[in-house]
Amino acid sequence: MIVIQRTRVRWSAAGRGAPQADARRGLDRAVPLPRPLPTGDVVVHDVLADEAVNYARHDDVQTGDVSIARGLALWLTLDGSAVTVERLPGRAAFPRVGTSTRLFTLTHGQVGRYRANFRFRFTDCACNPSWYYENWLIHIGNGDVGHDRFLRGQPDRDVDNRVHLYGGSGRRSNH
Repeated sequence: MIVIQRTRVRWSAAGRGAPQADARRGLDRAVPLPRPLPTGDVVVHDVLADEAVNYARHDDVQTGDVSIARGLALWLTLDGSAVTVERLPGRAAFPRVGTSTRLFTLTHGQVGRYRANFRFRFTDCACNPSWYYENWLIHIGNGDVGHDRFLRGQPDRDVDNRVHLYGGSGRRSNH
């Protein structure tokens, strides 16, 4: 079983100031997994805290095969008991990623963490230049994980691809 939890925080261009940043501070943390966790080859727990609803969290749980990860812009490749995780190109306006990016490989029992932030257009039409922003925290467990596993301990693999979305120097690291 592969367990994925994506915690997203979404805000508008009007929500970029310091008071609004204080309101969303800490919302991009992992949360306990639902109990009982459904069974399946891949279980996805998707959590969204959106400024449009005063950052009230909305949870969704889905199960399926490895293709279900594509809905999170991830590609999973199984090799025996190991899983390789790649970030697929997405529709983010910034940072623009044109190719898949290998994040990490997890052996059975390992947990990986991926952090990124994005700027999206509300529509694909250049006639509407409205933006929204998302901060992502994704945990991936290869094998059964306890409901609080993503809350405690350090991940075995950690990739931080957050960039400065408003201009200036970015922060990119790969640990």
